[in-house]
Amino acid sequence: MPVRRGRAHDGDSDPDLRYPALLLALFAAIFIALGLRPSFREDWLLENLLVLVAVPVFVATAPRHRFSNLAYTGLFVFLCVHEIGAHYTYSLVPWHDWWQGLTGSEGPAPARNHFDRVVHFLYGLLIYPLTFELFAAVARPRGAWRYALPMFFLWSHAPIYEIIEWGAAGLFGGDLGQAYLGTQGDIWDGQKDMALAMSGSLLAALLWPWVRRPA
Repeated sequence: MPVRRGRAHDGDSDPDLRYPALLLALFAAIFIALGLRPSFREDWLLENLLVLVAVPVFVATAPRHRFSNLAYTGLFVFLCVHEIGAHYTYSLVPWHDWWQGLTGSEGPAPARNHFDRVVHFLYGLLIYPLTFELFAAVARPRGAWRYALPMFFLWSHAPIYEIIEWGAAGLFGGDLGQAYLGTQGDIWDGQKDMALAMSGSLLAALLWPWVRRPA
């Protein structure tokens, strides 16, 4: 569970805020570097509205609710992957070129850029530890509910985010609306994104009892 006033969590050797502060500094550098010349400035701004709200909230509340190093690491990795998507615009991330350069494989390019699908899955997977600790601190569910309620909470985010995307696309329209919505012509894009986010959190919930088990 999150701990208060800098005390260590679940055996973490670092009882203070140095580790989250290090991650914050690294993320700030990545955020600035990827924000200097994004492919589509307006889309970059839209993609980062929630980031610009969430990160200051975590910073302000860290002295009272210090999450575990694992939870902060999951949040850090997710935000870094998100910033890559925001920099290029999700549907244009050249991950296939990177894969070819890394492996030397010249396989056929996929018909759709699936980077956004991967990020939806990672949201459920990587944010689950933080959500689990938040529930343990403020709600204290018992038994199987300790694992289920954080998962259901993350499941609720999937349709909420799709509604936000729909609203933004309708409000701004044009290229900006299409870039933010990112359906790439798939009429079932929203449903698939929700399913992947739910699958990620389900996998995390199933693995979490073993991840937290003391060595």
